[in-house]
Amino acid sequence: MAGYDHKRIDDKWQATWEAQQTFATPTDRTRPKYYVLDMFPYPSGSGLHVGHPKGYTATDVVARAKRMMGFNVLRVMGWDSFGLPAERRAERDGIHPAVITKKNISYFKQQLCRLGLSYDWSRELATSDPSYYKWTQWIFKQLFDRNLAYRSEVPVNFCPALGTVLANEEVHDGKYVETGDPVERRMMKQWMLRITEYADRLTEDLAGLDWPVGTLEMQRNWIGKSVGANVIFKLAGAAASVPGGGAGIQVFTTRPDTLFGGTYVVLAPEHALVDAITVPAQRAAVEAYRQEVGKRSERDRTTEAADAPKTGVFTGAFAVNPVNGKEIPIWIADYVLASYGTGAVFACPAHDERDWAFAKAFSLPILEVVQGGNVDEAAYVGEGKHVHSEFLDGLLIDEAKDKVIAYLAERGLGERSVRYRLRDWLFSRQRYWGEPFPTIELADGTVKVLPEDQLPVELPQIDEYKPTRDGQPPLARAAEWLKIRDPQTGAPAIRETNTMPQWAGSCWYYLRFLSPDRADVAWDREEEKYWMPVDLYVGGSEHATLHLLYARFWHKVLYDCGLVHTKEPFARLFHQGMIHKTSYRDADGKYRYDNEVEERGGKRYVKGTDTTVETKLEKMSKSRYNVVNPDDMCDEYGADALRLYELFMGPLEEGTEWDTAGVSGTRRFLDRVWRIAVEQPVEGPDGAVDAAAPLKLSAKLSATEGGEGGEGGDGADNRDLERALHNAIKKVTEAVANLKFNTAIASMMELVNEATRAKVMPRAWFESFIRILAPFAPHLAEELWQLLGHRESITYAPWPAYDEAKLLGDAMLIAVQVSGKMRGQVSVPLDATEAQILAAAKADDKVRTFLDGKPIKREIYIKGRLVNLVV
Repeated sequence: MAGYDHKRIDDKWQATWEAQQTFATPTDRTRPKYYVLDMFPYPSGSGLHVGHPKGYTATDVVARAKRMMGFNVLRVMGWDSFGLPAERRAERDGIHPAVITKKNISYFKQQLCRLGLSYDWSRELATSDPSYYKWTQWIFKQLFDRNLAYRSEVPVNFCPALGTVLANEEVHDGKYVETGDPVERRMMKQWMLRITEYADRLTEDLAGLDWPVGTLEMQRNWIGKSVGANVIFKLAGAAASVPGGGAGIQVFTTRPDTLFGGTYVVLAPEHALVDAITVPAQRAAVEAYRQEVGKRSERDRTTEAADAPKTGVFTGAFAVNPVNGKEIPIWIADYVLASYGTGAVFACPAHDERDWAFAKAFSLPILEVVQGGNVDEAAYVGEGKHVHSEFLDGLLIDEAKDKVIAYLAERGLGERSVRYRLRDWLFSRQRYWGEPFPTIELADGTVKVLPEDQLPVELPQIDEYKPTRDGQPPLARAAEWLKIRDPQTGAPAIRETNTMPQWAGSCWYYLRFLSPDRADVAWDREEEKYWMPVDLYVGGSEHATLHLLYARFWHKVLYDCGLVHTKEPFARLFHQGMIHKTSYRDADGKYRYDNEVEERGGKRYVKGTDTTVETKLEKMSKSRYNVVNPDDMCDEYGADALRLYELFMGPLEEGTEWDTAGVSGTRRFLDRVWRIAVEQPVEGPDGAVDAAAPLKLSAKLSATEGGEGGEGGDGADNRDLERALHNAIKKVTEAVANLKFNTAIASMMELVNEATRAKVMPRAWFESFIRILAPFAPHLAEELWQLLGHRESITYAPWPAYDEAKLLGDAMLIAVQVSGKMRGQVSVPLDATEAQILAAAKADDKVRTFLDGKPIKREIYIKGRLVNLVV
C-alpha cells in the first residue's frame, strides 16, 4: 500500500526550518525556561553512526514537546573540536588540524540536520575557535589568580611515540588505549589544578542532583573521602641517617586502631625514600621491579590491585611501629601510589583483605587485634573488641581510633586527618592542537598570566606538528612566537609550550551557549541567571568521573568568583544506553564487513574461503566494521522512521542490539498514519500513480470535524478510539518527563490501530494525535499539519490535554477469590452496583466449581478491584 514520500517531505521541511529559523531561541524572558543539552561530540572524520542519534533524538523529543507546552527552550549544538586524532592526521598528511576539523564539522552537521534535530544553529560553537578559547584562557586566569593553578614536577604517563603526556584514564597495560603505543613513567614539570581544594563540596553538593544513582556513587568513590590519621614510622638502623630519613615515613590510615597488628610498611615504588633506604643486596631487585611497574598507569595499578596476584620487593630497611616500638620491614609494591595520600601505607594483614593477601604471598606475620574472625583463613574487617593491643584492649573500633590518635598526638607521632583519593588535575599536554596557556615565564623563573586584553593567545603556524628533536612540545618550533615581553615591565619572557587538555573546552561550553556572539564577555550575566542550570543533560556514562567532575569543579570556582549564580551546572543528568551490533572477526584477528561473510553448515566463513569467522555483539565502531550510517537509513526509510526506532527499541537507558528490520517496522507505522489522513492515489491502467496529483484529506477525516479532545462530531461515540487517544496523550506527556519513550510510542501505535479500524475519526482527535507525534516524527507531522489547513509550523502548536475520565472503558475486570485464593475474574459494567458485582462473581462458572455448593459465610467487596467469597 502507498505511503508517504519521505525524501520530498524531509527535504522540504528541513529547508523550511532553516529558512524560517524555526528553532531560534526566544528572546521573551517572561515564560518558563527549559535548557536541554547534549554532551557535544568530537567531530571525527568518520562521522556519525546510528548509535549517536539515540541520545540526540531523545533530547529533541523533549525540546520539541517543551516548546509546545509553552516553555522557552534552549536547544544548541557545538563541537569539542580540539583533540589528538586531528593532530595525528596533521602529522601524517601535513594538513593543518584546523582545516581537518572544519571539514569534519561540516560532515557532522550535515548528518545531524538530516535527522531533523531542532537545534538553534545560530549559537553553534567550536572549542578550537580562537573566539571561544579566548574565554577558556580567561577562565584559566581566574584559576591562576585564586592560586588554583600551579606548576609542579610530577610523575606522568609519557608516550614517546606521541611525545606527550597522557591521563591515567588513557593508559591500560602500559599502552595508550587509542593507539597501542608504549607508555612510560617520567618526572616532568606540568601545570596542575587544585581540584582537591573542592573535594568536600564536590561530594556534598551531589546530594541535590537528579542524577543516576550509579554516577553519583562513581563520583563519590572517585573523590574518595577518607577520615583517619597521619602516623609517623621512624626509620630503624642505618636508614634513619639517610637524607630525609630523620623525619621517618608518614602514613595515612583509616584504621589507626589496628597499629598493634602492623607487621610491615609498604612504599610506592616511586617514593622519594626508596633509593636512599634500599640496601645493596636488594638494589637490583628493587630497580627491576620499579622498571616493570613504571610501564603501567596508576589507573591500571588501582583497578587491577584487588584481584591481581600480589607483587612487591623488600628494600632491606626497617621502620619502627610507633605504638609498640617493634621494627617491621619496609617493602615496595605496585598497589601503593605516590600520588595518593603520602605514598606509603602500614599493613595490618589480619584486618585488611589486600594486606592479608600480600602477607600470605610473602609469608609475613598476621597478628589479630580485633576479635571476630579466624584471621588464619581470611582478614576480619568487621566490628569487635580489641585484643593484643595494650591500652586499646576491650575497646570497640571507634573508641579505639579516638584513643590511639590522642596517644600519637601526645608523642608527636601522629594526628587526625582527612584524605581524598582525588588528586590534583594534571592539566598539561605536549601537543599542538589544544588551547595555548596564556602564561609567560621571565628569566628568573617567575610565571605570569597575560592580562585579558592580550587574549586570546592564538596557536602559531608551525612547520611540523611533532615534538622537537630534543623532546620539547610542538609549540617550541614556533621560535618567534615563543619570544614575548612582559606587558607590565617590558622584560623579555617566553611563552608556555604545553597546551591545555581536551577537557578544558568542555568544562564550560554550556555557559558560552548562553551568548556565543558576545565578544566582550564569556557569557551575559542576565542570560546566565535566566537559563542556568541546565535542566536536562544527556550523554554517555563513560563521562561519569572525568568531564562531569571537571565541569563541576570549574563551575564551583566560577560561583566563588561571583560569575554564576548556581552551585551546580547540571540539575538533571541522564545516560543513554549504547547500541551494539554483531561484529565479524576472522581467524587472523581481522574484522570483516557483514557482506564479506557467509554461512555454511551452521558456521560462518569469509566468503569464498574456508576461513572461519567469529561473531560477537559489540559496541558500534568503525574499527570493528560494524557501524550503520544514519544517512543510509534516512535515504531508505526517512529520518522520522529512524528517530522512532532509536527510541522504540528499548528503554532509553539500556543498551540494545541494532536491527535494521526495526526501522522498516517504524516506517510501516508512519505509512499507516499517512493513510489515515491522506486519500490514497488511484493507480492508472499501467499501475502507475500520478505523483504530481494534489494531496487530499481522506474521507475518514474530511467528513468529520469533532472538538478538542473528541467533543462532538460524527464518530465521537467511538469510545475505544477516544480512550486510545487520551491514553496516548497521557503516555507521551509522561514520557517527556520520565523519558520512557518506548512505551509512549507503543501507545501511539495502539491509537493508530484503533483509528485504522474506525470508519471515521474526528478531525480534532487526529490533530491532537499529530501534535503528540510531532516531537518524534517532525517531518511527517509538519506535512500533515499543513495538509489539515494550518499555515503556521506545528513546532509551537499547543500541547493537547488528556481527560482521566476518558481513559476508563465501558467495563471493568474484578478479581474473584474464594477463601482468599484467586479463582477467576469477571467483567462488569463500570456503573454496576455492589450487589450486581457479587451476583456476577457467584455466577461465574469457574468460581462456582470452587464454591461447590458450600455455604458462603462472608462476602467481601473492595471497590473496583476484588471480591472475596469466604466459605
